[in-house]
Amino acid sequence: MTNAPATTAIPTDDGFGEVKLRPQGNRILRFARRKPLAAFGATILTLAALTALFAPYIAPYGFNITSLGDRLIGPSPAHWLGTDELGRDLMSRLMYGARVSITISLGAVFIASMLSLLIGGTTGYFGGTYDTLLQRVVDAWLALPGLVTAIILVGLFGQSVFWLMIVIGMTGGVQQSRVVRSAVLDVKHRPYVEAARSLGATELRLMLRHILPNIMPILIVLSSTALGGYILTEAGLSFLGYGVPPPTPTWGGMLAGSAVQYMVNNPSMVIFPGIVLALTVYSANMFGDGLRDVLDPRLRGTR
Repeated sequence: MTNAPATTAIPTDDGFGEVKLRPQGNRILRFARRKPLAAFGATILTLAALTALFAPYIAPYGFNITSLGDRLIGPSPAHWLGTDELGRDLMSRLMYGARVSITISLGAVFIASMLSLLIGGTTGYFGGTYDTLLQRVVDAWLALPGLVTAIILVGLFGQSVFWLMIVIGMTGGVQQSRVVRSAVLDVKHRPYVEAARSLGATELRLMLRHILPNIMPILIVLSSTALGGYILTEAGLSFLGYGVPPPTPTWGGMLAGSAVQYMVNNPSMVIFPGIVLALTVYSANMFGDGLRDVLDPRLRGTR
């Protein structure tokens, strides 16, 4: 007995309402044809994630192996992207830096998503005094500059990977909660929710079975578009000295301190980390925009 490939039902164009089965893989191909920039972004993000995952196996050197005899050299056969002021290989440090930067950003995305669901979902669903009070707290939080708030919290809790994920995720989650709340306010008055309520569905069942699945596309788009911003936030904190302490490399940390000091002697110390950071953020934004166009029914067929 053989396993048939996964298929999906898609209406044909013959006008007779017949249904034709096509492989699920065709969805990816159609997405790539319709949204080439989004597909490019997804490819770059996948490569960055794989680089971060397998950095100890593919990096030519350790991230903190020094060689003072090879300090501040440009790209060469031995060091493809050059070395820094301590003779450390820039390519290896970029690969290891991807582990920290991407781990913090993905962790922040997860925390922000959960927090936005907790705040926006509950306030939008229950409303009343609870909604009014919590939204005033959100207003007060949003009145503070995000980067300044992150710096204060990192200074209070510490500069570890864990606390950076928490701080960036908290800052982003409060901002996203407004969008989630608006989505819940829209969905909870839909006829199918009212019908389920009239049949005796509990509040928990309504939230988990009828409201949450219908706001998930919005949450996915929010998370994907926020990923690039979280990468930049982590890089900004590292650049200002509030990231993961050295010698652990991060993309923002590689742009700070000695890179600025020695950029005239070896521009590679600034150019390559900047290119990697910019390309990753651009890819995250393009992928998020593509997902938004596909998942948001109001935008289907408009682009």
